[in-house]
Amino acid sequence: MKGRITRGRISSRWRKSRSRSARKLDLLGQIQRALGWLLPGLVIKRWMLTSGFGLILSLLGASIWADLRPIYWVIEGMFLFIGMFTKYLPSSITGPLLFFTGISLLIWGQSRSFKSIQQAVAPSKDDVLIDVLRAKSKLNRGPNIVAIGGGTGLSTLLQGLKRYSSRLTAIVTVADDGGSSGILRRELGVQPPGDIRNCLAALSTEESLLTRLFQYRFSSGTGLVGHSFGNLFLSALTSITGNLETAITTSSSVLAVQGQVVPATNADVRLWAELENGQKIEGESAIGLAKSPITRIGCYPEQPAALPSAIEAIENAELIVLGPGSLYTSLLPNLLVPQILEALQKSKAPKFYICNLMTQPGETDGLDVSGHVRAIEAQLASFGITRRIFNIIIAQKAFSPSALLGYYYSRGSVPVRCDASSLRSQGYKVYTASLQDSKLKSRSVFRHDPRRLSLAVMRAYKKDKRQS
Repeated sequence: MKGRITRGRISSRWRKSRSRSARKLDLLGQIQRALGWLLPGLVIKRWMLTSGFGLILSLLGASIWADLRPIYWVIEGMFLFIGMFTKYLPSSITGPLLFFTGISLLIWGQSRSFKSIQQAVAPSKDDVLIDVLRAKSKLNRGPNIVAIGGGTGLSTLLQGLKRYSSRLTAIVTVADDGGSSGILRRELGVQPPGDIRNCLAALSTEESLLTRLFQYRFSSGTGLVGHSFGNLFLSALTSITGNLETAITTSSSVLAVQGQVVPATNADVRLWAELENGQKIEGESAIGLAKSPITRIGCYPEQPAALPSAIEAIENAELIVLGPGSLYTSLLPNLLVPQILEALQKSKAPKFYICNLMTQPGETDGLDVSGHVRAIEAQLASFGITRRIFNIIIAQKAFSPSALLGYYYSRGSVPVRCDASSLRSQGYKVYTASLQDSKLKSRSVFRHDPRRLSLAVMRAYKKDKRQS
């Protein structure tokens, strides 16, 4: 019996001790968050001080305007109030009482103000206002980044980069003519929305349910099978507003997009490719199935016009990234827009090329990283550009043997090998890292991991910035 009582008392004491420790940690956390308001970068203290200084100046100005009589009245009133107070309570009690009452009212008023702001800015109970503001401040100080590409590669990159900056611009190819995008393009006469939809979803800061709705793909229904809700939404908005750019702006507001998504051109672009065997094929979906190596690609119309917002983004960029994505159908089509090429040449920002993890049968068979780079340079040379544009390369480290690699080999796809020393001898800066998604057990394909990829990009950017 004594043993049970003793164990019960020990258990009770342990729970009380644990409760006290939890309260202490919670108090420390509150103090830490309170002191966090004093940290630089939030751009709050300066405006609070400015407001306070403005209030004092306005009161002083009003007093001078009224021949200083209000100041005399206030001083006389204060002395009268203090005299009445100290008549009943000694100054040793009155002073501390008024001082701490004032401080308490100040803290209470400020805390209630911050709680009201929190309900508007960070309604989730798990979000702390100071943490939200610090995160926003950090993102606002991030570099001005332009990411160029298309397909799942670009949306994956954006998903990771939005952790480092809110000043993001995605320039997206509009040459897709397959799947849901291709059907909507042919039947409604709109530009393909698929890659744009993926980028909007990747940059969305809205609740996950709304993003999932935008990405929802119908699996049944006559005429709806294969279409995603976002594609239909963008196509409908394009028809209503008259152009895709306005439709994207409206969708960005709905999804609370962090940054902007811009089509490479507003022209109805159709790709063509010349093969090594002399054959010429047309259409983005056909190019991906080419039976002979691709030597050059082009488009109709020959010189599509770029959107002014895309050019402006490149001109203001501090970092420009091309890839990852399908070389001939997602990346190079953006470089077929002459104004984009011209803006890239003029830009002083570092320009990265991110290579794919695996080769794509029919499109990049047998190409290593050097082969991908040569293909980009050959395409630029066809426009008379001999100077390198993308001279910083990020590539995957060698893969470890796995069953998934065997599956890829059986389908004619191999890892894109990176001969870093050879590329460096040619004047390129090369950074290699483990970029693949670590959750391979639940996947049947290799994919870039957003966090790993964006971390590699930002590390390379900071290193290049220090060296330059």
